[in-house]
Amino acid sequence: MNQNLYQSFEIVYKEVDECPLKDHKHNFFELVYILAGTGMQCINKNKFPYEKGHLFLLTPADCHAFEVQTRTQFFFLRFGNKYINALKENGAGDGIWVQQMEYILQHASHQPGSILYNQGDKPLVKTLIETIIREHLNQEPYHQELIRQLVNTMITLVARNISMKLPEKINEASLEAIMQIIRYIQENIYEPERLRVERISDTFGISKDYLGRYFRKHAGESLQQYITNYKLKLVEARLGHTNMRINEIVNELNFTDESHMNRMFKKHKGVSPSEYRKNINLKAVPL
Repeated sequence: MNQNLYQSFEIVYKEVDECPLKDHKHNFFELVYILAGTGMQCINKNKFPYEKGHLFLLTPADCHAFEVQTRTQFFFLRFGNKYINALKENGAGDGIWVQQMEYILQHASHQPGSILYNQGDKPLVKTLIETIIREHLNQEPYHQELIRQLVNTMITLVARNISMKLPEKINEASLEAIMQIIRYIQENIYEPERLRVERISDTFGISKDYLGRYFRKHAGESLQQYITNYKLKLVEARLGHTNMRINEIVNELNFTDESHMNRMFKKHKGVSPSEYRKNINLKAVPL
């Protein structure tokens, strides 16, 4: 199921006992803030627990749904290309800043789970959302202008939090082309043939020899490093939030064999996959 957005941004508030929509996709970004309740967020075959104060950013084409465990109050802020274009037309910052923000937002799926990393931003985000909801419901004079400013501040805070987890400083040049390559990698992460350098270079019309240098220059890491790190992030998500066996993860993500994944994961996290899962389970046991 696909959903479209026809305005610059849209605000939705819902209090539900179960998710009204099963797995579906958007052609826009969607911020989801949990005002109350608990459950699981399902996104691109991964599951993450949610609770009060969590903030998720869903990027275009993410397949997702929510499993509601206790009655949940959701706040949704949806925005897409119309919002980005409006920022450019209204001169909200310079053009490079808008490009950088769009680039950062596209990296949301590179860091799964709640995106509020800066502790100091949590009470600010809560206040902003409560104010947006109040203005949206009461519709007092100038409420639309005020909501637009609050939304701009909210999305800027989101971009700041995501940027805290990016491996390198964002390069200003060729952001649009790099975004397209990154989206292609994420969409085809389960298809190793489509991630071969030759296939990517043909898809984007960049010579095989130049592609590696181009990607490293503008993304801050090599093409193969990005693919490997993204796969290992998916391994983390499955170990922490699913009951999949190690060999099932190996097969799904196309590692050569279990020992191959073990070596790569230990180099990445300092512990083996089974030790990582054991540690996650120990933290989940109440004292």
